[in-house]
Amino acid sequence: MRGSGPGVDGAAVRGEPAGAGNRRGRGAGAGLTGPAGPSVPAGRMGPTGPTGRAPAPGAAGGPGHGPAEAGAGSRRWGAAGISVWLDGLSRQRLAGGRLAALARQGRIAGVTSDPAFLARSLTGGGPYYTGQLGDLAERGVPAERALKALAVHDIRWACDILRPVHEATAGVDGLVSVTLDPRLAHDAEATLAEARALWRAVDRRNAMLGIPATAAGLTALSACLAEGINVNATLVLSAARHRQAADAYAEGLERARAAGRHLASLASVASFPVSRIDTAVDALLDREGTLEARAVRGAVAVAAARHVHEQYERMLDEPRWHALAARGARPQRLLWTATAVPDAGASGLLPTRYAAPLLTRGTVTAVTEETLEALEAADASEAVAKASAGAGTYTAARRLLGHLQWFGIDHGELALRLESEALKELNDAWHQLLDRVTLALDQGPSAAATG
Repeated sequence: MRGSGPGVDGAAVRGEPAGAGNRRGRGAGAGLTGPAGPSVPAGRMGPTGPTGRAPAPGAAGGPGHGPAEAGAGSRRWGAAGISVWLDGLSRQRLAGGRLAALARQGRIAGVTSDPAFLARSLTGGGPYYTGQLGDLAERGVPAERALKALAVHDIRWACDILRPVHEATAGVDGLVSVTLDPRLAHDAEATLAEARALWRAVDRRNAMLGIPATAAGLTALSACLAEGINVNATLVLSAARHRQAADAYAEGLERARAAGRHLASLASVASFPVSRIDTAVDALLDREGTLEARAVRGAVAVAAARHVHEQYERMLDEPRWHALAARGARPQRLLWTATAVPDAGASGLLPTRYAAPLLTRGTVTAVTEETLEALEAADASEAVAKASAGAGTYTAARRLLGHLQWFGIDHGELALRLESEALKELNDAWHQLLDRVTLALDQGPSAAATG
């Protein structure tokens, strides 16, 4: 180790039970001046609960217990203002009725997708893409346009399935988030043009377009909101980047209002890819090989998420947000992504390691179907009820993040590195996706079924 740092309490930020000292230092009732969003039917809350505020991730006050039937836990989370979205949109789930069943059972309230998942879906899509690919090939449609046609078809289908959720929650949930072409991440004008084209093609109010939170991406994000386009600021890996994304959201709302748009009709989330942080930090800590490093291992990602959530709560108290909320604007919710535990079975880690402690009123958690089932089986409302809460949790998170310097880790620099790596992965996935579509068009629709 590069220095003899103070003791590290990794348990406190992993969501494990804490003593009575870790209790919220201020009442949850302190909230916004003005509405937190439109009212929703009984049994569901607005995006941040009745006061416009949210308890800390893992805080007490989560849903109660109920029967163990499929979806019971998910419905309790929804009743507590916690949204769970499915990570992964595929035509198999659409055509096979799985997405509709999950939505109908109240187990998911939205869906996300990215190029990598679409590539896997196309490879294992069996007969589901055959007819459309054959039609596109027969008409000589180039690969880029064909890819967009495939994506638009699936987005519209998913939006139609989730429309009842969108209507029942007054636009808070029932959203379908899909990532724009990641090759445009550093070109604001091209991103905006792509967003306009896809938004018009999909033509669904509950669609949401994912834009990487680069400097150019955030410029495009504000412009999209000004034009009435729902947006997901992706790859938010630090509190600093979250602040920038939130400011871009506020600017977009202000421009939308100036253009005469109803702010309550706009939706946005900021996506924080949780497990990416632990994967990178744990590799650095393993090089240290000390007891102190092992104490921190596996705890940094949730600590970083809670630090961002603390900032989110503070921003809800700022005059700029008060003014927007008074005009019907809804908060840009935090969306916890990458919540699946890499190699959970081999490592012996619980598959709910990231998802459970971050189930928080006013936030969204994106989960794979496997993680969803694990949460329901474990009755993750236990985690919500038992985890350390409030100011104590936030303090523990800040303290742990501060300890990273003892291991030579700069969280800000790490976040920038991870953003760059993630963008490269998205670009690679996009090229693989184009290659698969090109192959399918050149060799005929059977290529999509065989991969």
